[in-house]
Amino acid sequence: MSVNSNNKIPEELEFKMLDSKLSGSDSVVFQLEDGAQVKIRVSIERAGIATNYTNPDGSQHYNVQASMTVNVISSDKKYKISKTRPSQISNKSSSTKPYA
Repeated sequence: MSVNSNNKIPEELEFKMLDSKLSGSDSVVFQLEDGAQVKIRVSIERAGIATNYTNPDGSQHYNVQASMTVNVISSDKKYKISKTRPSQISNKSSSTKPYA
């Protein structure tokens, strides 16, 4: 691993990709005052360690890209899906509107 000794940031940082595994739960649930729940799920999309740079204190330099999914569940657990696009019903990533 070639790390520059003067700690100047190179024009292009090179990273070695790292595998990650979940330690604990990937979700947090918050209860709102009105009875609704907010579920937040976090996952690591990509993680890497720099091969040509270290931080000024000598520690390793990491690059981590994470994604977050937020799902709000109303207290009555109802929602609507527009019938103009029925193909969305089977699509897990479809957007829904709270029941009004």
